[in-house]
Amino acid sequence: MSEKPPGYYAQERGDLVAQLPRPLGRVLDVGCGEGAAARPLRAAGASWISGIELYEPAAVRARAVYDEVVAGRAEESLSNVSGPFDTVLAYDVLEHLFDPGALLRMLHAVAGPSAVLQVSVPNARHWSLLRDLVVRGTFGYADAGHRDRTHLRWFTKSDLRDLLEDADWQVERMSHGRLRAPSRVAARLTGGLTAEFLVYQISALARLSAHDEGRESSQETERSER
Repeated sequence: MSEKPPGYYAQERGDLVAQLPRPLGRVLDVGCGEGAAARPLRAAGASWISGIELYEPAAVRARAVYDEVVAGRAEESLSNVSGPFDTVLAYDVLEHLFDPGALLRMLHAVAGPSAVLQVSVPNARHWSLLRDLVVRGTFGYADAGHRDRTHLRWFTKSDLRDLLEDADWQVERMSHGRLRAPSRVAARLTGGLTAEFLVYQISALARLSAHDEGRESSQETERSER
């Protein structure tokens, strides 16, 4: 992990923060890197930001701009952050996990009753992947980017939706990065069908499912009756 190129742990992700519903309230940033998202999150009104980061040197730098940062694996660190949270972020995290569904289910424990979850992953349907497989005969692993060699899982738009909903997160919106001018024309001509082949990354905004909200409400009632 220490051999990543400059800037790998310092992505601001303002484009994704701009899509979050307000107010952000208390935010948990899973895989926060150096905490570069602090600026857009604070500007959007985040009242508290906790981070979890596996790479210790990046976690140290994030502590200068976040209210709290825990260094370690996300699955093992959730009990050490100051929840509950109103907004939970997992940018470029799920593709690095052997069992991303397990982490998504564990996030229920630190999510407030109306919490929003936003995730982003590389798009497995980008046209360049098909080109490299068919024409060049290689998957095309790299040190960073779309086909980072540390990625363990790959998702299409449909796969990401299924992953979230299987973990009791109700998907409200699927999005992708801004298209270039020629790609926007192609997307308009095809009614948006080509967009998924033209973007390197896809994202999703979700909330706790009605089933899980009902379970948490029942648990709160039980605790108040004791």
